[in-house]
Amino acid sequence: QVQLVESGGGLVQTGGSLRLSCAASGLTVRSYTMAWFRQAPGKEREFVAAFNRNNNNLYYTDSVKGRFTMSRDNAKNTVYLQKNSLKPEDTGVYYCAAGRPILSALRQSDMYSDWGQGTQVTVSS
Repeated sequence: QVQLVESGGGLVQTGGSLRLSCAASGLTVRSYTMAWFRQAPGKEREFVAAFNRNNNNLYYTDSVKGRFTMSRDNAKNTVYLQKNSLKPEDTGVYYCAAGRPILSALRQSDMYSDWGQGTQVTVSS
């Protein structure tokens, strides 16, 4: 049974940093495209970042480029999202996801088969 368990969320001031973790069991993170999505109150879930399994490249949504960094630790079977220079618009529930989307569909949430329970991130102004 696949489990993705996120941790590391919390309350932080504008400009602060957080590191989210997603510990996987039941799958090997290097064999899947691992991604982070977020959902702000009243909004749809949106793509944040992904680590593509085929080319080992990282992909980010434009609003987080230069501020967020996704990484993968194969030995720990865990992926991370380092978030710096946080802004109030980064507030939301952050979800870890695993799937095998084709490259052109990397940012589509319905291409991912397994999801974590989410971790809340709140950035105060």
